[in-house]
Amino acid sequence: MKRLWDKGEPLDARVLRYTAGEDHLLDERLVPYDVRASIAHANMLHDQQLLSKQDFEAIAAGLEQLATEHAAGKWQIGLEDEDVHTALEQRLTALIGEPGKRIHLGRSRNDQVLAALRLYLLDAANLLEASAYTLAESLDVLAQREADTPLPGYTHMQQAMPSSVALWAEAFAAEIRDDAEGIAASRRRISKNPLGSAAGYGTPGLPIDREATRQALGFDAVHAPVTAVQLARGKAEAGLSFELCLLTQDMGRMAADLLLFYTQEFAFVKLPAAMTTGSSIMPQKRNPDVLELVRGAGCTLQSALLEIINLPAKLGSGYQRDLQRIKAPLFRAIDLAAGSCDVMCHLIAELEFIPGNIRMDASVYAAGKANRMVVEEGISFREAYRRVAKELNEKN
Repeated sequence: MKRLWDKGEPLDARVLRYTAGEDHLLDERLVPYDVRASIAHANMLHDQQLLSKQDFEAIAAGLEQLATEHAAGKWQIGLEDEDVHTALEQRLTALIGEPGKRIHLGRSRNDQVLAALRLYLLDAANLLEASAYTLAESLDVLAQREADTPLPGYTHMQQAMPSSVALWAEAFAAEIRDDAEGIAASRRRISKNPLGSAAGYGTPGLPIDREATRQALGFDAVHAPVTAVQLARGKAEAGLSFELCLLTQDMGRMAADLLLFYTQEFAFVKLPAAMTTGSSIMPQKRNPDVLELVRGAGCTLQSALLEIINLPAKLGSGYQRDLQRIKAPLFRAIDLAAGSCDVMCHLIAELEFIPGNIRMDASVYAAGKANRMVVEEGISFREAYRRVAKELNEKN
């Protein structure tokens, strides 16, 4: 197989394995997006009279056929392909002949991968934003369902003030909606058209129309100047990953509360048996593993974010192969955030609070009593605070 950069020299098999790495596996999700970007690019070449109508139609039809066959599982990207770009171009050329060799005019794998990746990220951001809103709505339903269920509010792991399940659920719903808004805001850096920047310095001698491909692909802006495109590598990816860190952190804190509430000592909540696992040695155990894994997801997301931020941090301008390593942590972050959101939606819908087990210590009403004394007696809050504290001390 000839690779897109092949000039006839042999490639050491060990070098291929190392440089391709897991890229051929990671790129499977980019196939439909590379097809979209490639068709838009070919259409632009045709409009600029750089590609005949017959060749454009053959390319578009061939790419659509390959996308359909890939979705049906009829072919996959192999190590020998290196990446999605070679896999598609080689198969396209085998399918339609000479026109397949014309599609790479005016582009590089550098702007090609960014176009596919950014299209994928826009879809991922849409899905994750929607998933976050769905989780928030699940919490709204829980708040309504448990509107009359009291719950102690804790500070320093001690009962502090009276609260309720509704207030607890509404708080998480509000913050998860804020996370959804953050995910939406991350599109600003993603939605820029990199096509036409090629290897980072444009396409000398060719009348490439970057605005045409922007419109065809639905990007908000053309990424300009062309030299800025490679400097931006990792920024959009880090921006989305940061917002996903905040989302998984909020889900993790919710999971931490529920893990405490699920203990025998608290027994505030009940989980369906189908959502818990058992022990291989203790017959009585039902373990809330799913909540523990959601709690731990934030650590994985933070690690992914650090990888993404650090990879380009010390690089010079222009493309460097180090940037290839951004894909793995980025996809890991997206998949884990999406999976965590989905499973928490399912769990919240099935969660039951047990009001009979929720005990409120009398001391949680102390702050409210001090506030009433200020209103009713006209004394300072500090004086009321001392009186209530003294009463509590005397009772104890």
